[in-house]
Amino acid sequence: MTEPWLVVIDMQVVFAEEGSPWATPGYAAIEPTVQRLVEHFGERVVFTRYIAPEHPSGAWVPYFELWPFALVPPDDRLYDLMPAFAGEAKRVVTATTFGKWGDELASILGPDPTMILAGVSTDCCVISTALAAADAGVAVRVVADGCAGLSEADHDRALAAMSLYGPLIEIITADQVLHRP
Repeated sequence: MTEPWLVVIDMQVVFAEEGSPWATPGYAAIEPTVQRLVEHFGERVVFTRYIAPEHPSGAWVPYFELWPFALVPPDDRLYDLMPAFAGEAKRVVTATTFGKWGDELASILGPDPTMILAGVSTDCCVISTALAAADAGVAVRVVADGCAGLSEADHDRALAAMSLYGPLIEIITADQVLHRP
């Protein structure tokens, strides 16, 4: 198995800024932890960004009827990475899906990867990415204190659901990542 990669899920303005309809309440609390993880992994970091599809179809149509504010171009500031990460982002995977696992991320991580996940929100984009990657045979480690959900209860439920996929998915802490030999 190769050295693990840190995949930082959607640390974007739309999920962090107070007043955004999609703001993740625990974002501010996890940002310093994610920054420490990014520093620790150095060049082995991939950031992801969610963007709205240009022309929603299927189930996305009623979804965006609920959230029309998000139907902006991919270069709108809502979809920017937060300032703490914008300068760190050498590799960025952008997708119109909650889950970011796919050919682009797989090609960056290489064969037989271990993926360490942190970011927002635990109960949406993190879980969607983790389950798809685990199903593809990727070893996934979710940093519980490096993720935030729409509520503490939602965060905990998402972690519990992902833990059911052990040993494909392991729930760990930032200290376990930072202090592993």
